[in-house]
Amino acid sequence: MRAERDRRGTAVAAVLAAGLLIGGCSSSPSLPGGASSSDTVAPRPSAASGGATPSAAVPRPGATPLEPLPAAVPAALAPYYGQKLAWQPCDEGFECATFTVPLDYEHPAGGDLTLSAVRSPAGSGTGAGAGGSGASGAGRIGSLLLNPGGPGGSAVEYVEGVAKTYDSGVRARYDLVGVDPRGVGRSAPVTCLSGERMDAYTAVDITPDDQAEVDALVAADKEFAEGCRQRAGDRLGHLSTVEAARDLDVLRALLGDEKLNYVGKSYGTFLGATYAGLYPGRVGRMVLDGAMDPALDSLSGNRTQAGGFETAWTAFAKDCVQRADCPLGRSEEQAGEQLAALFRTIDAQPLPVADGTRRLTEAQATTGVIQAMYADFLWPMLRTALADAKAGDGTALLKMSDSYYERGPDGSYPNLMSANTAVNCLDLPAPFTGPAEAQQAVPDFERTSPRFGRDMAWMALTCSYWPVTATGAPHTVRAAGAAPIVVVGTTRDPATPYAWAQSLAGQLESGRLLTYEGDGHTAYGRNDACVDGAVNRYLLGGEAPEQGKRCGR
Repeated sequence: MRAERDRRGTAVAAVLAAGLLIGGCSSSPSLPGGASSSDTVAPRPSAASGGATPSAAVPRPGATPLEPLPAAVPAALAPYYGQKLAWQPCDEGFECATFTVPLDYEHPAGGDLTLSAVRSPAGSGTGAGAGGSGASGAGRIGSLLLNPGGPGGSAVEYVEGVAKTYDSGVRARYDLVGVDPRGVGRSAPVTCLSGERMDAYTAVDITPDDQAEVDALVAADKEFAEGCRQRAGDRLGHLSTVEAARDLDVLRALLGDEKLNYVGKSYGTFLGATYAGLYPGRVGRMVLDGAMDPALDSLSGNRTQAGGFETAWTAFAKDCVQRADCPLGRSEEQAGEQLAALFRTIDAQPLPVADGTRRLTEAQATTGVIQAMYADFLWPMLRTALADAKAGDGTALLKMSDSYYERGPDGSYPNLMSANTAVNCLDLPAPFTGPAEAQQAVPDFERTSPRFGRDMAWMALTCSYWPVTATGAPHTVRAAGAAPIVVVGTTRDPATPYAWAQSLAGQLESGRLLTYEGDGHTAYGRNDACVDGAVNRYLLGGEAPEQGKRCGR
């Protein structure tokens, strides 16, 4: 699976908000996302509802503290901070603008990138979400930047999709702003493969059974990496999360805000936490929902994320076997056995689909299942798709896999997967030097996740062939002196395991952990009055939830 799923301007986008499978460099043919830290980052221990409050951050070997940047803007960067945004009407009721940032902050004379932003001005439109505050009569607070995750998720598309669903009080008092991070969407996007080659890439077997299949997987990863090198050029070495966080500070200044108000989901939490670590004194009201743990290396991240999807699968199977239309038997054990048998069948003989132009491979079938783990409202769709697949029709599962990758009806792909891999491979060193190490890691991954461990171990191979060296490393984020930062964790979140939220909240000096007992990826905006109410009160009045507050069932 590899990148992430669907986040267009729909209710799905609001809920699935964006966790591309992170995967230690995420993005080998086929597997979750993460989003997709990102997803980015990796997973967490098993299922966990864990303690109500975060414990002190557990020391992790090799995870050094992220040090803040100097408070004063360097003279060489002053021209970027002195730009004027020229907002223009765009996209049916929104306003768009562009601004420039240096390709390399350490050498700003070496060229610029142009980034694209969108906003929904305070007070525009109508609509109230769950937990509505009704505080529409108060004055404007400032800008609220939103990021849906990925890495690779378009914040521009996200804002345009969810703005009208946001709480009415929040909309009345904030300009909702989205900026596509460097390399993403409308901001100097990187692309690696044509649509036709992306079809082939998503179909490659990522659970190789023999040397020929290992060779095919390695060849696919190398083709992807070479395509990125050829098409992205110098940009490929400057798409890190640290650089994207510095871009946010430029935009904050151009928006006229003294502090950054921010809601980030999935990988967006990693971006937001990075900003807080670099600029703790400029943190305003910050919500990190579906948190990633920056202290994890890519191997640990992939493995724990596999555990997150296993937890989600267990919840799905428990629900499925109680329903008349469940195609996987009448016990959780049968469900697991029948899913494994279906994957073996598809591995041996890919299934036909309705249009006759493609076939459903095992990798795509796995991605389709992963897609449904992001939100329980997708479970009925998965039951139907699995029943069809058992009957020999791969159409519905392939459609779910395509949704994960955001493949268009015309066979085109956004640059989601390209950006996802480019950011992940720059943010963390590759966990493997080659396929032998990936094979050795499989047993450990399978102990964590019998269903998805093997896929995600091999998925972590992608960055082994990346053409630029990683500039980031595992680190902790203290953000000393920052205003309260609300970290939201969902106990059965597949893509960003709950333990990650506990860890991040424990690292942050001012972290406040808000727990949602439930299924799915991220919690704010999912119509839970407890979570939405707590977050909205914080955004509107600055009142952070009490430490360890729990919501949901």
